[in-house]
Amino acid sequence: MSQPEIHKQILDNLSRAVVMVNHQLEMEYANPSAEMLLEASMRRLSKLPIEEWFLLDSDEGGDIRSCLVSGHPYTRREAKLLTLGGNTVTVDYTINPVMLPNGGSHFLIEVEARDRLMRIEREEDLLSQHDTARSLVRGMAHEIKNPLGGIRGAAQLLERELDDPGLHDYTRVIIEEADRLRNLVDRLLGPRKLPKMEDVNIHAILERVCSLISAESNEGVSLVRDYDPSIPEFTGDAEQLIQAILNIVRNSMQALFGSDVEKPRIEIRTRALRQITLGTECHRLVCCVEIVDNGPGIPAGILSKIFYPMVSGRAEGTGLGLSIAQAIINQHHGLIECETKPGETKFKLFIPLELNHESAR
Repeated sequence: MSQPEIHKQILDNLSRAVVMVNHQLEMEYANPSAEMLLEASMRRLSKLPIEEWFLLDSDEGGDIRSCLVSGHPYTRREAKLLTLGGNTVTVDYTINPVMLPNGGSHFLIEVEARDRLMRIEREEDLLSQHDTARSLVRGMAHEIKNPLGGIRGAAQLLERELDDPGLHDYTRVIIEEADRLRNLVDRLLGPRKLPKMEDVNIHAILERVCSLISAESNEGVSLVRDYDPSIPEFTGDAEQLIQAILNIVRNSMQALFGSDVEKPRIEIRTRALRQITLGTECHRLVCCVEIVDNGPGIPAGILSKIFYPMVSGRAEGTGLGLSIAQAIINQHHGLIECETKPGETKFKLFIPLELNHESAR
């Protein structure tokens, strides 16, 4: 085997995407990892200009051409790459000039996809935030409920000792307010029992939520379904899942009613996703439920905190709905993410399917 053939075999077996372009920035070679990343074969990529698969802004394009002139390596972090399938991928890449034996110059581009790593980092941060919030709430609940029990008991004893029935109104206020605070703390803690696992159909759950929302909104919100019928049944707690999804859809409905959107609309989509990483675990099959509304969006100042208890974008909101929903989906080994911009807010619920089946056995 000749040396060029050895070099090509090494490049072909690299897990990192490697692309070779000529001095006109036309593709001359892409290893199999690059073909997978760009979602196209080398036959289709051959002689394709770099602008066809990199989303170059004016500064980036100028930097690359300066690299061609100077012959110095060039590195870019978190750039955007456009696959031939129409998807946008976040990548880090490095361009190195390569001198060929015939005196020509080519450029070797090493590309590392960042989307998966960024997703893992984002989800680990989200799970860490939720665990921290839960620990704080549990500690706070313990500190609040103990004195509340003492206050309530003292008020009951005081009521028995008071001869004037007119004073009982005051003791009843103390008892009722103590009960109200205890119930609030219980709601902060979220579901206090383990899920009752049984076979559930995600679309039956979503239809139940839609019927409740239609009744609550008096059909003032257009509900659009886009279901993937291939999603199998999985093991879960139907009542808790209804509560989690209802909390999110109800939030969307309230955000729409509090805005000036002419045609309030909530779309509920389901998809079966394969090889999805949640936190640090890779799952073979995941049920993804997307809840998308055309409301004003979530303020940037609270977006990173919306799953914390007592955080709400509405003055009359309790800030408990999303926290409880995240806790329920976490109990199903899943995760909720949120993306927002003016005119669209999207919640994504990820529930591993194979994990639920394995847990049932």
